[in-house]
Amino acid sequence: MTARTETETDELRVWVDQDLCTGDGLCVQYAPEVFEFDVDGLAYVKDGDGELLLAPGSRVDVPAHLRLDVIDAAKECPGDCIHVVRADDDVEVAGPDAV
Repeated sequence: MTARTETETDELRVWVDQDLCTGDGLCVQYAPEVFEFDVDGLAYVKDGDGELLLAPGSRVDVPAHLRLDVIDAAKECPGDCIHVVRADDDVEVAGPDAV
C-alpha cells in the first residue's frame, strides 16, 4: 500500500492545539486568512467569514488556494500545534501526527 500525498486535490481541514501554541506567529504570517491571534496571544483558526473560532479543537476547511500555505505553516510551526487533516478520512497530512 502506498501512502497518499495528494494534498493538491484533497479537501483539507485544519485546527490548532492551543495547549502547544508558542505564539510565534508563523502561521499568521503564512495564512492570515486562516489563522489569527486572540487576546491570549495564541493562534486560532478562522472560518470562511473570518470569525475566530475559540472552542478547543475547532476545525475549518482550508481554501484550495491556501493549501500549501497552511501545510507550510504546520511544518514550520515551532510548537507543533497545527494539524492539517484530509476531510474525507481525517488522516493528518501535515503537523505533529502526520505519517
